Amino acid sequence: MKQPMIERLGLEKVPPQLKSTTWIEYFIIQLAFSVNAGNFLIPALAVLEGGLSFQAAFLATVLGASVAFLFVSFLSLPGSRYGLPAQYVLRSIIGTRLSMLIASPIRSLTSLYWFSVQTIGGTFVIISMVEKVTPYTIPFIPVAIGLAIIMTLLALIGFEAVKKATKLFIPILVIGQGIILYLFLTKGADSLTTLSQGQEPFSIGTFLFYSSLVFVQYISGVSASSDITRYSKSDRHGFWGLYSGNVVGFMMTALLGGLSASLFKDLNPFVAAGQLTDSSLLLLVITACAMVSMISINLSNAYTGGYSLLNALPSLSRIQSALVFSVAGIILSSFPQLVYNAQEYISYLGILIIPISAIVVADYLVIRKGRISESALVRLASGESNFNREALVVLVIGMVVYLGIPDSFSPGFSCFIVTCLVYAVGKVRERVEEKGVIHNLVKGRD
Repeated sequence: MKQPMIERLGLEKVPPQLKSTTWIEYFIIQLAFSVNAGNFLIPALAVLEGGLSFQAAFLATVLGASVAFLFVSFLSLPGSRYGLPAQYVLRSIIGTRLSMLIASPIRSLTSLYWFSVQTIGGTFVIISMVEKVTPYTIPFIPVAIGLAIIMTLLALIGFEAVKKATKLFIPILVIGQGIILYLFLTKGADSLTTLSQGQEPFSIGTFLFYSSLVFVQYISGVSASSDITRYSKSDRHGFWGLYSGNVVGFMMTALLGGLSASLFKDLNPFVAAGQLTDSSLLLLVITACAMVSMISINLSNAYTGGYSLLNALPSLSRIQSALVFSVAGIILSSFPQLVYNAQEYISYLGILIIPISAIVVADYLVIRKGRISESALVRLASGESNFNREALVVLVIGMVVYLGIPDSFSPGFSCFIVTCLVYAVGKVRERVEEKGVIHNLVKGRD
């Protein structure tokens, strides 16, 4: 069975004959997704706003990201095993209403935010490079809208476009990142000895805050990773491909983002590197690297965001949901304020992202032990609605906890742990009580 040029699969299972993607392909995909303007933000902010040294910022953000990626990989297993998209599977985990009315809109909003941030970052790179080599300054909005349109058209084609594009882009990305690193280490050689010195005295609270902030950024992937791995050859291929690609890719992201901030006080390594050379060839490679990194990650943002919207509005087709997402993404990409206030916006998104992600992780890994029962899949396929009252109650508790924890106590980590424990304990207690009722009924009949 050959897949059509434009992917039309919606909430239904991926046919077995299309499940052929290997771990190395997923590794390449996630590697290509990782090093981009949006992902540089928190490692760079940890230095510029948090006052951490380069080493502390690198360790803090890699720690938070690695923990988040582990959960993301575990929640990719339903996609690998059952061929179903993530938000659709969540109906059987957190309940139909919570999945469609809260989890999916939040995931779509998160994808929209990062889609626009990446597009804005890429636009700044293009404007900077044009100003570097010509006497002209090009306007921001037309460039941002043009880039957004190109990326949404590619995402409309579907997973095959994602896979083929990243394979094509990876050589450009590796060469471009190598050039940026070379420029940083040679042009900033006089400042390398200061990398261990932060702008402020080291604070474990600040260290954990930025670790927690990057955790918030990536843990939302638990509600989207199955969208990618539903084409996986096996669950192991999907799990290890995603985890290894994400971790290795983010280590390079944190390295370049931290060096850019520490050595040149710039949030965007692509822009910083472009100011360090007059070579037209190097500028061309750096610009190409910036563009393909932006396109790679935004293919993922638009692809998974469209599926989340489809679960929230199942009356739409896969193509219609992708188009609706695209229009919203194009509009938001015209507002550069989304980048300037990134730390604040990410914290706001965490109010809902962290509790929902914690509930999903606790339910799937603790209560269901990493498996979805055959009966649950049958009910899901039949369209049967279910309501998870405990998930809704714990969601509200988690939101209150997140808002009540000060920054110095790592609200992302703390809220995630508390919400997981409250939900797991409540569910286990509920099951024990149900078994007791059933036992008493059987005993009464006897």
